[in-house]
Amino acid sequence: MADIVDSKTRSRMMSGIRGKNTKPEMIIRKALFKRGFRYRIHYKELPGKPDIVFPKYRAVVFVHGCFWHGHDCHLFKWPKSRADFWKKKIETNRERDIRNREACKKKGWRVLVIWECALRNQSESQVQSLIASIESWIRSGQGNQILIGS
Repeated sequence: MADIVDSKTRSRMMSGIRGKNTKPEMIIRKALFKRGFRYRIHYKELPGKPDIVFPKYRAVVFVHGCFWHGHDCHLFKWPKSRADFWKKKIETNRERDIRNREACKKKGWRVLVIWECALRNQSESQVQSLIASIESWIRSGQGNQILIGS
C-alpha cells in the first residue's frame, strides 16, 4: 500500500517526532514528581542517557516508543515502504537498547523499561495503577530490567 501523503509531507511529519520529553515520558515524570520523587532527566553520564534517573535509589527508567524501539505490540507495524531501511534501523535500535540496559546494570543501576503502549489509550485509573507499580519498584530497591507494556 502506498503512503497517503507525499514524501515531502511525510518527511516534515517524521522530523517533528520528539526524541526527548515525549508525552508518555512527561506523564510518568509529572506523576512521580507529585509523589515526591526527585530525579535527573536524560543523564549523559549513563549509557543510553536514560529518560529518568533516580540517583538516590540507583534506578533508571527508559520510556520507549513502540514504533522506534520495535515493541511487539498492537502499536507496532513494519512500514511497507523502504522496508529494508526500517528493518535495519529498528533492529539497530533494539540492539542498542539491550547494550545500554546491560551497561547500566554493570554500573550497578537497576533498570526499568516502560513501553508507550502501557500508557496510550488507558484510563486514568489504569495509569495511576501503573505509576503505583513504578513507585513500588523504585522504593523496593529490588529487581532489575523490568519491562512494562502490553
